[in-house]
Amino acid sequence: MKGIRGRAFVFGDDINTDVMAPGLYFKAPMEEMARHCMEAVDPAFAKEVRPGDIVVAGRNFGIGSAREQAAMALTHLGVGAVLARSFGRIFYRNALNFGLPVLVFPETGLIRPGEVLTVDPVSGRIERPASGDSWVVQGLPAHMMEMVGAGGLMPWLKLRLAKEKK
Repeated sequence: MKGIRGRAFVFGDDINTDVMAPGLYFKAPMEEMARHCMEAVDPAFAKEVRPGDIVVAGRNFGIGSAREQAAMALTHLGVGAVLARSFGRIFYRNALNFGLPVLVFPETGLIRPGEVLTVDPVSGRIERPASGDSWVVQGLPAHMMEMVGAGGLMPWLKLRLAKEKK
C-alpha cells in the first residue's frame, strides 16, 4: 500500500464504537449501518466522506464496546486511515483486522476539517501539502501493512493459504 491522500474529517476525544456503528442498525446490512456512521457527532459524515479521506481524532478514538462493525463501517465508507492521539485497544486491532490503517498522531489538534493530508502508514510520515507541514510518527510494520493492504486479516490469511497450497 502506498501513501494515502484525502480530506481530513476531524473529531474530538472519546468517540466510541457506538457512534461509529449504532446499535439500532445491527441487524441491517453493512451498507445501512455505514450510512449512519458517526451521525451522532457529524450527521453529514457518511454522506460526505470519500474513498481515501482521513479521520483525525483526539484521545480514546474507538473506546466502548468491542463491536467489529465500527471498523467495518469506516472501511465500507472508504476511509483511508485514522489518525488519533490514542485509540481504544480493541478498536485499534479491529481496524487493522479489517484493513484500516491507524496511527497514533499526537498533533491532531493542528489539523482542520477539510484540509488535505497525505499519510504513509509504513514510514509514519504525515504531510499537509498546502502548508508544507509534515510530521513523523511511529508507522505500522511492513508485515502489518501487508495484511492491511490485502484488505485485512481474513483476506490476508486466504492469500497465504492459497500460496502454501501451490
